[in-house]
Amino acid sequence: MKRYPLFVRCVLSAFVSSASLMAAIVEKPISYEHSGATLHGLLVYDEAKVGGGERLPGVLVIHQWMGRGEFEAAQARQLAAEGYVAFALDMYGEQPKNTAEARALTAQFYGKALMAERAGAGLDQLLSSDFVDSEKVAAIGYCFGGTTAMALAYSAAPLAGIVSFHGGLIEAPETAPEPLRAKFLICHGAVDPFVPWAQVQATLDSLEAAKIDYQFIAYQGAVHSFTDPAATGEGSPGAKYQREAAERSWAHMIQFFEEIF
Repeated sequence: MKRYPLFVRCVLSAFVSSASLMAAIVEKPISYEHSGATLHGLLVYDEAKVGGGERLPGVLVIHQWMGRGEFEAAQARQLAAEGYVAFALDMYGEQPKNTAEARALTAQFYGKALMAERAGAGLDQLLSSDFVDSEKVAAIGYCFGGTTAMALAYSAAPLAGIVSFHGGLIEAPETAPEPLRAKFLICHGAVDPFVPWAQVQATLDSLEAAKIDYQFIAYQGAVHSFTDPAATGEGSPGAKYQREAAERSWAHMIQFFEEIF
């Protein structure tokens, strides 16, 4: 048997361990139907963590307005590495080619029951997984997805909590089911030009009136899309990645999950 120097053995060992860790993350494309639309989601989990038959907390990942893409897949992988089963849903059934198409696609949801209903179809896919503890499920969303996560919670979906990252905020309806089970974590850019502070205050006032358990965190200097490395601010300085806010909001989400699960 060939013997390698200690340094080489350590490097090989680290490489094998890293490769094994990467290989443990499983990604399963899942097609499903809702209201005549064929949707394409992605179920992601750590094979090593589900191998013993234990059910894990589930997290529904709701995309921003340009549709489900690599960003949402990356968030799902990171969640899987943290010990959650993630399902990145699809709200559209198609991929917008530009912002004009994205705007047209989102228009069918804002202010309509379809927003929560379509997200609920994705939630059903997550709940149908044999790996998920149905009593420990949350939804997270980015931009348009943050709005959708709030709408889903207001529909009394079986969620322990929701997290909105730089989402468009919507007020709790006066007819919201009581008591609403889901707790809220709202991660917001302190200088987000697309969500005026008047809207922020109105949303918080509505959450207070509805007695919804919420946390609101504003990140100094952060604008819209602060979690997305692809948001460079070019052409739209109001949407730009900020590493500090991205890292802090992720840590706040994990802390929130530890509380609600």
